[in-house]
Amino acid sequence: MTDTKPAAREATRTSELRHRLRKHVPAAVLFVLGLVAWEGLIRAFDVESFVLPAPSEIGSRLVDQWSVIMSAAGNTMIEVIGGLTAGVVLGVTVALISVRWEAAREGILPFAIATNAMPIIALAPIANNMFPVTSPVSKMTVVAIVVFFPVMINTVRGLTEVGTGELELMRSFAATPRELFTKVRIPSALPYFFSALKVASTLSIIAAIVAEYFGGPQDVLGQYIIAKANLFVFPDAWAAILVASAIGIAFYGIILGAERLVMSWHVSLRATEAG
Repeated sequence: MTDTKPAAREATRTSELRHRLRKHVPAAVLFVLGLVAWEGLIRAFDVESFVLPAPSEIGSRLVDQWSVIMSAAGNTMIEVIGGLTAGVVLGVTVALISVRWEAAREGILPFAIATNAMPIIALAPIANNMFPVTSPVSKMTVVAIVVFFPVMINTVRGLTEVGTGELELMRSFAATPRELFTKVRIPSALPYFFSALKVASTLSIIAAIVAEYFGGPQDVLGQYIIAKANLFVFPDAWAAILVASAIGIAFYGIILGAERLVMSWHVSLRATEAG
């Protein structure tokens, strides 16, 4: 009797590959067409590089300055990862405290909103004066403050917006408060938490680079961009911006992968994969 399982598995893999191609190819084609249009308009209207460099010029400078830009990007990534981690841990901790004690929530929320309202350009100089000039901790502090609010407020929302039916069902089975928290509230909060992480991952890159403008080590992306812009070497500045964007996309992709791994049971992900 012929074993049909290998053929079925191969058909499933082929179907998944076709689904992924249908999903990602349009975005890739649009990206390429955008680059072609950009390059064509620059050449057609003879736009100077200090106004807007062509993609080919940016790519050429990225190759030439690769080691310098990547060294700066590595130092910026240390600031981003440190600040993002601190902000997420602090945000989740405060969210747990807020959910556990309602009085604490009422007291903490105004301070969290005030923290979120602080502009980065005001925080960065203050943080630079609080720590040694060469220390990355000042930039990590700025990143942590920027990341804190979206993580905290989304986690609180996810932990509190639980259906009464689910809670009553668990209580009918004599579930303990701990079981209610771990089996109902935390799974309910995960979609909100990962949504906050996606926002925080991009905000952390922006916060770190803006904070770098206000002093500190020179071998970072923010200082590299501002130094090249001051010298009107805009293709080099754009090359560093391209690397910063790539880091943001990579961070977003990592979080998206973690979400799919942790929340593979969630109906939203199953619907996406089925579509």
